[in-house]
Amino acid sequence: MNENKSSANELEDISRVLHLGLTVFGISAWATGFLADDYKRVEHLGFSIHSWLGIIFAFFLLLRIGYGFCGPDDHQFLRWVPFTRDRLRLVFEDLWTLIKFKLPDRPTHVGLSGLVQTFGLAAFAWMAVTGSLMFFYLRPGTKFRGFLHLIKEMHEAAMWLIPVYLGIHIGAVLLHALVGDHRWRRMFFLKE
Repeated sequence: MNENKSSANELEDISRVLHLGLTVFGISAWATGFLADDYKRVEHLGFSIHSWLGIIFAFFLLLRIGYGFCGPDDHQFLRWVPFTRDRLRLVFEDLWTLIKFKLPDRPTHVGLSGLVQTFGLAAFAWMAVTGSLMFFYLRPGTKFRGFLHLIKEMHEAAMWLIPVYLGIHIGAVLLHALVGDHRWRRMFFLKE
């Protein structure tokens, strides 16, 4: 019994570390995006800071995606991404519950929370892929041209997805905290 509990705690710790890495480096990369425009100059500290934060974030995202395929059942994408009729029904039920000024009472990643997490992972994956392409193929001191210019435009066009996701996610955490559900503490290694 202790071995199973220890194993479950280790998996939970992995989830927490991944969440913390995604949070810290994802928000840091997004927040430093305005610095990245100096890539056109030979001296490009802003671009370097933004791109390295982005690459570290992409590493955490890659780990999270791997965890989504090989981790415990409740973290596996195939169990919670709302692409089946039944899972979509749960999303609509949760929306209806919110319309009635109540919070849905479901396990993590089920229903509306699964849809929000799917949206967040997709938005951050978009930013990580386009940002990584620029990181590896841009030669600082030059302008983006051709394919890299298209990638840059795609990267910048999706920047608004991050604050939308953060607003929804943080808003949900705050609503849950207001009704006494403090599971957010778990993600920062605090007691629930």
